[in-house]
Order: sequence, then structure tokens, then C-alpha cells
Amino acid sequence: MKPFTKKLVLENGKEFPGYGFGSNRTAVCEIVFNTSMVGYQEIVSDPTYTEQIVVMTYPLMGNYGFADEDYESKFPSMGGMVVRECCDAPSNFRYTKTLNEAFEELNVPGISGVDTRMITRIIRNEGTQRAAIVDYDMPHDEVMALIRNTEPSHNLLERISCKKRWFSRTPNHKWDVVAIDCGIKYSFIRQLNAKGCNVTIVPYNSTPEEILAFNPDGIFVSNGPGNPADAEVVCKTIKALRGKLPIFGVDLGHQLIAISYGAKNEKLKVGHRGANHPVKNLESGKLEIVLQNHGYSINEESLANTPIKVTHRNILDNTIAGIEVKEENVFSVQYQPDCTPESTSSYLFDKFIKLMEE
Repeated sequence: MKPFTKKLVLENGKEFPGYGFGSNRTAVCEIVFNTSMVGYQEIVSDPTYTEQIVVMTYPLMGNYGFADEDYESKFPSMGGMVVRECCDAPSNFRYTKTLNEAFEELNVPGISGVDTRMITRIIRNEGTQRAAIVDYDMPHDEVMALIRNTEPSHNLLERISCKKRWFSRTPNHKWDVVAIDCGIKYSFIRQLNAKGCNVTIVPYNSTPEEILAFNPDGIFVSNGPGNPADAEVVCKTIKALRGKLPIFGVDLGHQLIAISYGAKNEKLKVGHRGANHPVKNLESGKLEIVLQNHGYSINEESLANTPIKVTHRNILDNTIAGIEVKEENVFSVQYQPDCTPESTSSYLFDKFIKLMEE
């Protein structure tokens, strides 16, 4: 057996030796798990995973490589990835890089050959915690001190949001949408373009006056990483824009819309991360299998004195997965309805278009 080169060390002291791939740098981040069977390139490049080490529960990763057209952001900022097996010989005519080559280029460290089932059980039972990917020969006491002394990152929006506005246009457009970039995925922009919207992407700290100066028909509040409480500036902007234009929020945008109405968020024990979460639409009664990626949820009791109506719920733990304030044409969901135009949740973009039309 070839010698181990890296190890994953959890905050609770457990060690998992394995084999490093991608970047050789040390990573100390929050560790979470994702239950998706495919889509590892989209996961790696999703800004929502900024400064997080992601354990993939599906055992084989890298079998179809990386394709240049499939990135969800220009500068991926994931903290690291943990896999059972890393395939270095992809079978896909579209691929341009292997998993190892892509991780080297993106400066993302990875570790393979570890028991991902056991790690997932630990996270599920004990809750999300800090972890480190380090060299195999680093003494245990030094690793634990490194984890204890590394401060969690805050103000992640400042790091990943665009620094100035940019445009994504489509031929014969009908609507103009301003997207507030809290860590936006390209999938959402492509969906809006496909629905006939020209999209202006603006930094997270843009003022209401700057946004209204583009004369938009609607506002889209994007996904993003970190604690919603760190994005107070976006909440204030949403509050100032409510009632003036239709507003559609997803993921972090969903939580920020709720905060703007006076609701509160709470951190979940393990969060929801994966493309196989069941969500019930309370209005239609239909079940949707959706992509979720979040570690916070709206506190149910905090909605008591707000005009917010709950529209969706996660079937697994009954957490709130969608809200609406009809009087002000504001709605949002705690998942990412962006997989394909034919996805079960693409109707949400149609709803947004209809509100702008009216």
C-alpha cells in the first residue's frame, strides 16, 4: 500500500489518513457533507461553499472530469473536498481537465481514500464542526492548535461579490432584471436570460438608488455563503426596495428577505446540502425534489408579527423552504431552482416573469 500523504482532522480530535490531490495548501474550515451523486464541478464552483470543506457522500468523484463551460463562478472559493475515490481517468468527450488538475489550478486541496461514510455520520450526529486538511506527518497536537487558533471567516460577501456591475444580455429581451450578487451562480443568470431577461449583476453593497437607476422591472437576490446576520447591508437594501418592484430571492437571498421583514434565522445542526431534498409546495400540494445548499433556516416563531406567508416546507425536518408577501410582490425559496429549464422548480422563474408583466 502506498504511504499516506494527507490527513483530515476534525475538531473532535478524530483523524482520517488519506491521499492528497489538487492544491498542497493547508485548509482549516467548517466541514459539511453533500449528498449529491453528480454535479461535483458545480459544487466546487458554487460560491455558497466559500471557506467550507465538503465531504461527498457518493463514493466516486472525477469520473467525468471538468468542462470549461460548466463552472458556476469565475473564481471558485471552496475550502476543500473529501472523497472516497478520486478518478483520474475521466470518460467524457467534453472534459478538459481531471479533478486533480482542476483542483491544482483552483488552489483547492482535496483528500481521498478516507471513510466518507464514517465522517458523514460524525457530522450528522455531532453537528457541523471545524476541520483541517494537513500533511500526514503533522503532529496531532499542532493540528488541534491550528484548528483552535484559526478564526472563522466573516464578511464573505465582500470577498466573493463582484466589485463593479456587469451585464448578461439576451437577444430580443423583454425584461430588465437587477441581480444583487451575494455569490451568484451562473445558472441563475442563464435561467433569467432564457426567460427573456437582460440581467445587470451588481455588488452586494449597492444602494437602492444605484439599483433603481438601472430602471429594472424586477430584483433578484442571489444565493451566497456565510451567516445571514453578516449581510445587514443587503437586508436594508431589500427593505427599501420592497413594494416598488417584484423581488425574487433564493438560498441566502431567501433568508435576507425574511430578515428584512423582522424575521430571524437560526443555524441548523448539519444543514441541507444536496440535489435530492424533498420540498412540498403548500399551495399546489406537489412534492419537488430540489437542490438545497444552506446551513441556516428561518425561525418559525419569529414570523408571528410579520406579513410573511409560508409557501414551501422541507419534508425531512419541516423547516421553512419558501415564503411570500403577495401585497408587495416579494417571494423566495430556500433552495436553488436552477438545475435545468425543465426542472420541477422552473415555475418560480415564470412566477417572477408574471409579476414583472403585471
